Amino acid sequence: MKEGLEHLTAFQVASLRIISSGIVLLPVAYKSFRQIPSNKLMYTFLSGLLGSLLPAYLFCVAEQGIDSALAGVLNSLTPIFVIIVGALFFQSKTSANKIIGILVAFTGSVLLFFSQPDFSEHSNLFYVFLVVLATIMYGINVNLVHRHLANIPSLQIASLALFLNAIPAFLVLLGTGYFSLDFSDRGVLASSGYSFILGIFGTAVASVIFYMLIKRAGAVFSSMVTYCIPVVAIMWGLIYGEKVGWKQFGSLLIILAGVYIANRKIKK
Repeated sequence: MKEGLEHLTAFQVASLRIISSGIVLLPVAYKSFRQIPSNKLMYTFLSGLLGSLLPAYLFCVAEQGIDSALAGVLNSLTPIFVIIVGALFFQSKTSANKIIGILVAFTGSVLLFFSQPDFSEHSNLFYVFLVVLATIMYGINVNLVHRHLANIPSLQIASLALFLNAIPAFLVLLGTGYFSLDFSDRGVLASSGYSFILGIFGTAVASVIFYMLIKRAGAVFSSMVTYCIPVVAIMWGLIYGEKVGWKQFGSLLIILAGVYIANRKIKK
């Protein structure tokens, strides 16, 4: 996303990301359209909308105002919203340790925000909200797939979901004036290339693997992969010269402790 945003707008990077993922999985999507029951098509589209399309735009816009490290750490709120959404809308049982874990994790996220060097700037709050909104959508999507698409093969869900959402992404790309850019400019080509890499590996391949994980391990456990994202994001932040200190690491540990408490099994 950082490299893509060097010469493209946030909406162009996000659109190219979804379009490229839909193109890569197009052969499978063609077969999946005939194999997935008609009453599951809307759920499939919603899965792509909430799990890929809208978060792609939210994250790209947010990356213009906050560091990669902060965006990555906030992404670890996804398991918390999986639990909250599951309890509120999918009749999932919520134990006491899950409630305690939620409170601890939210405390960590609040501390993380105030630990940023420029936390007093109002613009930061808006960009933080965009990432949190994306994690809420992730939480809804995980529960939706677990409840309504459990019997559909993972590759079929991912391919058709991304292909269907590549259509509105293409319309957005048209509206951004992307095709009027000077493609002889190496910067434009490089940013476009990074956006395609993001779509192929960060969306297409990753979505297939993630849907497999939801089916095999359940909603809450599958969302635990987000624990690794803050660590990787902070590493990239250091490479790009972003400010990361002990306060950020401390807040990260509190968030992860909250998620651990929320997901640990209590021995009888």
